[in-house]
Amino acid sequence: MLIQSILIIAFGGAFLTYILGKASSALRDFLAVLISVSLTVLIFLAYGKTGEIAFASFMNLPLVLRINHLSWFFAIAIQTVTTLSVIFSLSYMKGKERVDFYYLMMLLCNSAMLGIVLSGDFVSFYIFWEIMSWSAFLLISYNRGGALYAGMKYIVMSIIGSMCMLIGIMSLYSTYGTLNIREIHDLISTASGEYLLFISILFLAAFGVKSALWPIHVWLPPAHSEAPSPFSAVLSSILIKMGIYGFVLILYVISGAALYLGLGGGSFRYILTLLAAITIIIPTFNALMQDDAKRLLAWSSIAQIGYIILGISIGTSLGLIGGLFHFFNHVAFKALLFLAVGAIEYRTGTRDLNSLGGLIKKMPVTFIAVLAGTFGLIGIPLTNGFVSKWLIYKTLILNNHPFLAFAALVGTWGTILYSYKLIHNIFLGQLPENLEHTKPAPASMKLPFIILSVVIVLFGILPGIPLKLINLITASLGFDLLNINIWGIASESGPLNIINIFAAFAVALIVVWFFFLISGKKVVISQDNSYAAGIDVPKGKYHYTVDFYNPMFRMIKPYFRDYMDEFYSQLVKALASLSDRVRRLYCGDLGVYVIYIVLFLSILVISKIGLNLW
Repeated sequence: MLIQSILIIAFGGAFLTYILGKASSALRDFLAVLISVSLTVLIFLAYGKTGEIAFASFMNLPLVLRINHLSWFFAIAIQTVTTLSVIFSLSYMKGKERVDFYYLMMLLCNSAMLGIVLSGDFVSFYIFWEIMSWSAFLLISYNRGGALYAGMKYIVMSIIGSMCMLIGIMSLYSTYGTLNIREIHDLISTASGEYLLFISILFLAAFGVKSALWPIHVWLPPAHSEAPSPFSAVLSSILIKMGIYGFVLILYVISGAALYLGLGGGSFRYILTLLAAITIIIPTFNALMQDDAKRLLAWSSIAQIGYIILGISIGTSLGLIGGLFHFFNHVAFKALLFLAVGAIEYRTGTRDLNSLGGLIKKMPVTFIAVLAGTFGLIGIPLTNGFVSKWLIYKTLILNNHPFLAFAALVGTWGTILYSYKLIHNIFLGQLPENLEHTKPAPASMKLPFIILSVVIVLFGILPGIPLKLINLITASLGFDLLNINIWGIASESGPLNIINIFAAFAVALIVVWFFFLISGKKVVISQDNSYAAGIDVPKGKYHYTVDFYNPMFRMIKPYFRDYMDEFYSQLVKALASLSDRVRRLYCGDLGVYVIYIVLFLSILVISKIGLNLW
């Protein structure tokens, strides 16, 4: 009953918010927050509960809802991010048009994502999947103009993925006579390797599109650039993770680890890990070349998806724990970064990295939020990202995958570079004159910053809190339980103990603080009293490091174009040209249609004569 209540409140609240918005914007905002917070509390209370319930039927197929450790883990992440994004929207969306529609689509998308992870059959799963896809399309296209192009790019690729999923669902039903996920898991163990590979490819194509796995990632950068920033946080941190949930569902819940590891004679796993490694490297360096802050973070999200899939696809307990923990961590720090960039755009009117700078004194809380988010993204010790990346690296090393480990390391190097660019170009250096009167972010924006920053640090120092739940999830999927404590993981191959790292950092900070105390007094100079190569920077000019990666760009840009996007563009042009030629056959002239019929009949007659002679 609790599962049904969650979905009833979620879907009903979305439409009620829209209706009440027509009467009062204040009542609409209050209800949107109230529903989001209430759902967060309900899902939190569902912790530890398991079971499934049939709630309806569709064409004699029972529709089933179920909850377990895996679905709860994703559900709490979904609802937490949506709640914080709705709170952030209170200021961000003020004064904009069609705000009622915005909240309807935001809450509807959230409801559909909850439905996906709580589905116990593939009919419900597919229905919720489509609701999520179309509501996301409407939110991506919300600002119209260029947003319509980004939205169309997203929905076309989503439809292709959905068609692959639908074919897989129909094949499962025709083979086993059921679409209940638990029943399919029991039956599919008898399937041939070829059939299992066929089903896996179909579903992973659908989930690969949604998670923006290379080479079917091209919809994500424009979608992030054009979507409202609160939804960009949802889109990057959690909506694309529905693809990750799908990966776990197919590889481990449906197939099981043993069947997955044997797919294609074991080659399927290596292909998936190779795609994950490519997904890390190429988007990382594409992120480095972006001057739009949201586009930079969009490419970064694709790269981090590579880390998650790399951990999940290795097929070991440690790797799966690392991948799932990195999913959870990426939810926190990427939502934080997108919301912070949204606050900067809200206050300055731009997210162009070459037009900002010096905002550390104007928006100090936002600066701390971006610092926490980028530290988690890079994997700095005492942040949650450090722990999950450590687990993934250790998995790759222990399983003798040096090239995959090197690819992950290269991705981390690139992450340091674009994270530094993000922080430096927004907050450090010279403040442009037109930003002299910039105000701090509103309180409704600061609250999500504080909560997400605390999550990043808390689960970096005490990773055992989420790892204990993730350990139970992997155990339910057939893996061995690991020895996890509040500070990390105890292992014969080398423990992870955050308390030791914390102590080392504390000593290092004390030493730095001591040298700072005994050093000379600081000298205060005017902001524009800086120079580059001995030449003063003119007043009003942005700091001297604008485009400071240009020398590297000239070297790597020819190799880091988005060739797949260009390929798809050329493919669309070719299909459009072919369609135009086919369309010309339908000219509307009856005489031409008669000629077509005569030609067709002539071909049939000639073919018949030829067959008789043969």
